[in-house]
Amino acid sequence: MRKVQVLVNQSLAGLLWEDETGYHFSYDSIYLSQSHATAVSVSLPLQYETYHAEQLFPFFDGLIPEGWLLDIAQKNWKINPRDRMGLLMVACKDCIGNVSIVVN
Repeated sequence: MRKVQVLVNQSLAGLLWEDETGYHFSYDSIYLSQSHATAVSVSLPLQYETYHAEQLFPFFDGLIPEGWLLDIAQKNWKINPRDRMGLLMVACKDCIGNVSIVVN
């Protein structure tokens, strides 16, 4: 199982993990209780229930670089382009915008 923390505006918003059944995203209960809590994306609205999917959620997949940046990531870290979680873990630590990925 591989797991990362998802930060929104430098605050822990939730956890994203991959296991043998697919991908899962769960908002942190403390984050949900805050008045300023905002959703990671429109496709993942705030809720206490865990999201499940067989493929990496489109929002997180969209954070992974494309084109020549993806080529650099693949060559430097020797990651298969089909390993979306692996790419997310190494290439999305300092994303543009208010969402960041932190490897546990």
